[in-house]
Amino acid sequence: MSAVSTDTPTVDRQSERRWRRRGLMALAILLPLTLAETSHDSVREWLHGEDLIARDVEFGQSVPFGGSGWKLADLRGGKAGRLPNHAFAVIATFTVTIGDPDLQKQWLGCKLMLTDAAGRRWLPDFISGVSLPDGVMNCASAIFSGAKKGDVITVGDTFIVPEDAVKTIRPAVGLGSERPWYLRFQRPPK
Repeated sequence: MSAVSTDTPTVDRQSERRWRRRGLMALAILLPLTLAETSHDSVREWLHGEDLIARDVEFGQSVPFGGSGWKLADLRGGKAGRLPNHAFAVIATFTVTIGDPDLQKQWLGCKLMLTDAAGRRWLPDFISGVSLPDGVMNCASAIFSGAKKGDVITVGDTFIVPEDAVKTIRPAVGLGSERPWYLRFQRPPK
C-alpha cells in the first residue's frame, strides 16, 4: 500500500465549505432582489388600477380631479323599485365643470361608488323602477358626451345599499388618470 496524503482532502473540504457559504450568502442577497424585480411591474400596475387612497372633500366644495372640477350635488335614497328587504336605493349626483375636454383620456376607468364607515364599497347597480333624474349622465355617457371646456354637466348613478349602511354612506369618485387616489365626499347636511 502506498501512503496517501491527508492534506489535500482537508484543503478541498475547507475550499468547498467556503464556496458553499459564499453561495448561500449570494442566494440570500439575490433571491429578494429577484423577487422585487419581477414583482415591481405587478405592484405598480395594481396601485394604478385600484382606488386606495381617499382625498376627503367637504360638502359643497368643488375639487379638481381628472382635469375637471367635481362637486357633490345630491345624495338621496329610500325604498323604491323591487328591492330586497333591508335594502335601499340611493342616487348620487355630481356637478362637474369640465376643464380638460379630453374625457376619454382623463376619465378612463371612471367609477362612481359609495363607501361607508366600515370601509365597504358599493358600485352602481340597475334598479327596476328607479332611473336617474333628467339631464343626469352616468360616467360612460359623460365620457362620450362631447362636453367642452367650461361646460357644466351632471354625472350620477344608482346604488343598492343595505339598511345598516345608509346613515354612514359617502359618495366617492375614482378615475383612471388619478389612481390610486380617489375623492370621497362628505354627506349633505340634514
